[in-house]
Amino acid sequence: MNINWYPGHMTGARRKMQEDIKLCDVVIELLDARIPGSSKNPDLENLKGQKKRVIILNKTDLADPKITEKWIDYYTSQGEKVVTMDSRVRKQTLAVTNAAKEVCKEKLERDRKRGIAARPIKAMVAGIPNVGKSTFINSFVGKSTAKTGNKPGVTRGNQWIRISKDISLLDTPGILWPKFEDQKVGQNLALIGSINDDILNTIELSYILIDFLRDNYCKLMEKRYMIDESGEAYEVLSRIAEKKNCLLKGGEPHLERAAALLIDDLRSCRLGRISLEQPE
Repeated sequence: MNINWYPGHMTGARRKMQEDIKLCDVVIELLDARIPGSSKNPDLENLKGQKKRVIILNKTDLADPKITEKWIDYYTSQGEKVVTMDSRVRKQTLAVTNAAKEVCKEKLERDRKRGIAARPIKAMVAGIPNVGKSTFINSFVGKSTAKTGNKPGVTRGNQWIRISKDISLLDTPGILWPKFEDQKVGQNLALIGSINDDILNTIELSYILIDFLRDNYCKLMEKRYMIDESGEAYEVLSRIAEKKNCLLKGGEPHLERAAALLIDDLRSCRLGRISLEQPE
């Protein structure tokens, strides 16, 4: 299943980020805790240059906690500063200020020695579409400042937001990269909702999800839908359709509706806390 989605506005957004990152002290990169590898934009490595970074594993409430611990160890071993959170919980966002101060401590000390008055750390908030950047910023501020939504592409322009005397945030649109070299990455992004559903073959995507769940979360679909999850993925999806009354006229299974239901159950955590990939 080949997936690529790079709307025209992302080219302009990337160019704007390239300009604005020069004004920043640190990059706060949000990753989806369910796919911390696939949701990491390789373009950001080039864009940020020598800028410091804080990695936030967001939406940990939706991810498998045992696998999240593996990702924390993995990124920490790479020398990254990692913070985990459910960005809807404001008190969890407070750890980000401390993390930003920690990675910028050398710069802050140089400023102090030069007699430069204390000023807030300028942090760029970056991440792929639908990773939760706007929710994170709104929780940080304590009010609705950035637009939020459960569809990719809600934030279109960059805006500075003063959080406190210690930190200011630059909100940026969610951008992907022009081509997924590994189609598994595209599939993972599609499953969590970072790619526009309108361009997806949801039935084929559901087959990929069914095979993954059977291999990694055996019997989960049996418990959720009260079905037998053995056999071909088509058969499993047909059973889900029948059990959830997703039927066409004449009683045939409505596979598109059943596929959308299965994928939505994954995204909304009704299937449980699931991570779609582990560190290599």
